[in-house]
Amino acid sequence: MTAAAMVAEFDDVAGWTADAVEELGVRYAIPAACRGSASPAALAWLAEVRTGSVDAAWCLGVLCTVEDKPALLGEIHRVLTPGASLGLLVVVARSPQGLPGPEGNHFPTQDELAGLLDRTGFTLLEQTGRPDAAPLSWSRRVEQVNAAIAARHQSARAYTLAARQGERLSRLFATGQVSMQLIHAVSRPASDTSFDSGDGSTAGPTFATAR
Repeated sequence: MTAAAMVAEFDDVAGWTADAVEELGVRYAIPAACRGSASPAALAWLAEVRTGSVDAAWCLGVLCTVEDKPALLGEIHRVLTPGASLGLLVVVARSPQGLPGPEGNHFPTQDELAGLLDRTGFTLLEQTGRPDAAPLSWSRRVEQVNAAIAARHQSARAYTLAARQGERLSRLFATGQVSMQLIHAVSRPASDTSFDSGDGSTAGPTFATAR
């Protein structure tokens, strides 16, 4: 069952954000959509994919919110051509112990993330910590969007739940228990991929087509 806090964060607040952007203007859209997880520098770093790479995928701040990470990465691999680039923004845990973090989040360790990428058919080319600096104009737009949402919805339960999620994540960053990582990986041919389903069997990445 989906946690109520996750619904609040990724459903209710997402809808409110879209409403705020519609009111404030289109130039607020990208900063608002990426608030808390990216900046112009982060997006620019991920956008610099290999020369001649036509197909590319982005997965920004999503991998940590799903339990079946092999299924997500396997489906991304399925739709990419061999050699295509994958840009990931992932919250990575310092240790494998469970963290008192936001509900519904499952942070991989660095070793777990590297293993996931390899098993689902990706080769990790580059990794860096998320650049922290963002232009003042970007930050101000984010603040204005947040203010517009708060003015309309701060009394709603969903707003309180989403705010609590953000506070928990901020504490983990502040104490160094997690870090934000930017990943550039490329897909290998399907014949070079073996998906570990967790039950001892293996299958190619086309498993995700069965829904």
